[in-house]
Amino acid sequence: MELQKLTNGHHQDFQQLEEGESTEREEFLPHKSDGGKPPQFTDFEGKTSFGMSVFNLSNAIMGSGILGLSYAMSNTGIVLFLILLTSIAVLSSYSVHLLLKCAGVVGIRAYEQLGKRAFGHPGKILAAVVITIHNIGAMSSYLFIVKYELPLVIQAFLGLQHSSGEWFQNGNYLIVIVSICVILPLALMRQLGYLGYTSGFSLSCMVFFLISVIYKKFNIPCPFDGFTNHTAENISIDGECEAKYFTINQQTAYTVPILAFAFVCHPEVLPIYTELLNPTKRRMQAIANVSILGMFVMYLLTAIFGYLTFYLNTEAELLHTYSKVDPLDILILCVRLAVLVAVTLTVPVVLFPIRRAILQLLFPDKPFHWVRHVLIALCLLFVVNLLVIFVPNIRDIFGIIGATSAPSLIFILPGLFYIRIVSTEQEPMNSRPKIQAACFTALGFIFMSMSLTFIVLDWIYGENRSGGGH
Repeated sequence: MELQKLTNGHHQDFQQLEEGESTEREEFLPHKSDGGKPPQFTDFEGKTSFGMSVFNLSNAIMGSGILGLSYAMSNTGIVLFLILLTSIAVLSSYSVHLLLKCAGVVGIRAYEQLGKRAFGHPGKILAAVVITIHNIGAMSSYLFIVKYELPLVIQAFLGLQHSSGEWFQNGNYLIVIVSICVILPLALMRQLGYLGYTSGFSLSCMVFFLISVIYKKFNIPCPFDGFTNHTAENISIDGECEAKYFTINQQTAYTVPILAFAFVCHPEVLPIYTELLNPTKRRMQAIANVSILGMFVMYLLTAIFGYLTFYLNTEAELLHTYSKVDPLDILILCVRLAVLVAVTLTVPVVLFPIRRAILQLLFPDKPFHWVRHVLIALCLLFVVNLLVIFVPNIRDIFGIIGATSAPSLIFILPGLFYIRIVSTEQEPMNSRPKIQAACFTALGFIFMSMSLTFIVLDWIYGENRSGGGH
């Protein structure tokens, strides 16, 4: 999805694509073509189908945060969780609406250009920096999962109780190998549309994860004797296997920021819009709505069945809870491997908005060039690998950055862009759309304040209760 964005604004001429691209016209989901209707935008002529765009945007939404949703439900109750998740899904769709409306006014589908139109060159720099930092944090988070989980999965498949010290059980070596052999070739693709195939496979891995969670609900008895005393001490024995519909405890407030960032996809929305075949605001909004709805269903089912398996024994990372039942369960090992594949295939998707932002800042008027395209990808992967290997507390650092960048991308900047870009002649400041946008922006500052407060509390009390959707 970011591939489309990186080429987003200034490469109309190079976009006379090779013959191989004609296959992209065979859309995954057929739709009516407007025929003679001219495109709405002049920045880029897209070729990506509706279905492939849904795959890419869904893959951008899907993050490792899905593993913590059952724990979130155990601290809110089923009904409160459903209310919160539904509200966030609707707000995320509204945020996409604001971005698309602004893009229609500006005429170029680029987050950075919206910033420039709204606040001049500083706005462009701000948008590019926020996207870059946020997505580098996401890439680091995904590679951290690979670094620590892949050696354990390999060890379990080999039937080893402890690490043998071989190179293939060293997480640092493994992330370099994965980056070179899997992520880099995908990141070098010229069009984001082609990543729709790998995004589809990534989503298939997460569907396998969901099916396994549902199956395990009917396969694991409750109460289960294998949980440690430490876990058992934290539960009420009487209600150990009873579902709670409403729960308010000291952890409940921590779930709000987690859910608020569960649908982060906004850096990728405009790049996908750029490469969309027959682009219209309604068509792109439909893609966003389908993607958000699909992830909403997957999130909800994963949370419910994970919670109804372990109830109050649910841990912050769902797969670790299953490992307590049977550390060598082949199905769970396959699920862990599938999750690793899914997060690995998401990295190229979040890399492209970063490259697009760098191109917008450093080479705003330059046509597409393969050397720049390749070098930026190499440099980004090199930097992220260095961070993951040599900075042990990088996740804590990006936790703070994510607490500021995520609400900025989802709530604050779209609201501010809308207020500044849509003229007062078209919509006065006291009009309902402008008031809604202002309230939406204020909500972003509230979520940002909550997230930062909880991170500080975690540091003070030495706990790790706050987290992000990604």
